[in-house]
Amino acid sequence: MDETIGNEALHPLKSRPRGATQHVTAGPYSPVLQVDARHLVVNSGQVAVDMDGNVVGDTIEEQAAATLQNCERQLATADCGLRDVFKVNVYLADLRHWARFNAVYEKVMVEPLPVCTAVQSALLPGFLVEIEMWAVAAKGS
Repeated sequence: MDETIGNEALHPLKSRPRGATQHVTAGPYSPVLQVDARHLVVNSGQVAVDMDGNVVGDTIEEQAAATLQNCERQLATADCGLRDVFKVNVYLADLRHWARFNAVYEKVMVEPLPVCTAVQSALLPGFLVEIEMWAVAAKGS
């Protein structure tokens, strides 16, 4: 699993299989990943909420950024980061926000991009997005 993209070394425990391709209209995700599953880390669905329980942000961009930060904070407790994520489930209150969500998501996610599923879902009041992430820790605890 010594893949590189450009000069960038990729994660040693997750990689795209050779020949994995996707259609030209695909979003910022990998079509398939191989993962060494000995060190899985999974976070519960995260939303744009601060530690006092207040909703953060009114727009999909603000809530996406806050939600991704909450995901990153939770992953860090298991010595993981966004570069270790291999699977993302995105729940949007309105699928018309998908492109705007992706604009924020693309800025923080790292190659090889995780596989991703996005669906429209009824969320708790005030929330526009909820995100669940699966990661593979570089070392077990």
